Amino acid sequence: MSQTNQPLLEPYTMGDLPLKNRIVMAPMTRNRADNKHNAPTDLHIKYYSQRAGAGLIITEGAQVSARAVGYIHTPGIYTDEQVAGWKKVTEAVHEKDGKIFIQLWHCGRLSHPKFHDGERPLAPSAVNPQTQVYTDEGFESTTEPKEMSIQEIHETIQEFRHAAEMAKKAGFDGVELHSSNGYLFHQFFNEKSNLRTDDYGGSIPNRARFFFDVLEAVGEIWPENRIACRFNPSLNGAFGITATEESIAIFDYLIDKLNAYDLAYVHLTEPMNDVSGIDYLLDEVCKHYRPIYTGTIMANKGFTQEKGNKILKEGYADLVSFARLFVSNPDLPERFRKNWPLAEWDEETFYSQGAKGYTDYPPYEEDKS
Repeated sequence: MSQTNQPLLEPYTMGDLPLKNRIVMAPMTRNRADNKHNAPTDLHIKYYSQRAGAGLIITEGAQVSARAVGYIHTPGIYTDEQVAGWKKVTEAVHEKDGKIFIQLWHCGRLSHPKFHDGERPLAPSAVNPQTQVYTDEGFESTTEPKEMSIQEIHETIQEFRHAAEMAKKAGFDGVELHSSNGYLFHQFFNEKSNLRTDDYGGSIPNRARFFFDVLEAVGEIWPENRIACRFNPSLNGAFGITATEESIAIFDYLIDKLNAYDLAYVHLTEPMNDVSGIDYLLDEVCKHYRPIYTGTIMANKGFTQEKGNKILKEGYADLVSFARLFVSNPDLPERFRKNWPLAEWDEETFYSQGAKGYTDYPPYEEDKS
């Protein structure tokens, strides 16, 4: 594709926020935070500012409270120390004319008592996801979580509100709710992880209630056009989630109801594995939701330069987020613009600590010889 015929490189206005291109850096857990305080470090400043050529950066998930933690070396956005670390990140990105949202995260049952002073992690219901999480001792099996009381649900809603407030203090351009990939919101959505019989369980509107309660609370801090959310409608067999015959129905309900809000975008993940032959799962997520959702759609999962340009040209998405390609190509938009070769990533360093495999991928230098 010619340099001048790439929808990915076109500017886009997202609400009141102008983006210099439609290339988004996807949120990626990288496990480089200070493990004592769950705070960003100077490495984060370099990592994110190196990638400020993206139209938008979405940070790795940041826990909204100590109760939200589920992995080691992951940052939070609920203490003054964490805000101070993130403020340096946002300032460095803005100095390079970048835009950056923070992803607000609660792991729910995808956690371990070791992160909570021996207490069981919170979840909609006491259902063990039967998977593993990474602790200081390595991978460990999950345990049965604690079913959240109504009071704990209300407290968690306020924790999201507080995190949204702290994100504003840190200088972010907006926030994304991590309502995807088997974490707390997704646990409420799913019939097999949410067995509640009160106002937060049972019917589809009830299972969606927690999400919309949080959205309303965050909307007290941020204008709606600076709030976004992420969904993985066809998730099945990963992150402790087993799809059900209502999987499409609940996401149809959620995304249709979001038309009443003026959100920055809805971030949709295409299937993570083969779902062909499963009639209650979507094999083309963005294509399904384009006629349903009238706002900005961001597409994610395994996109290449060619596929990213194609989905934009077809009109099924407005923005495309890239993950692994941004790991090893900090100058990804420029490489797309010049059709330069792409560097390979090193999976061995995805979740390690230190600069290796994090900030040591160099930008491409054009051969001028």
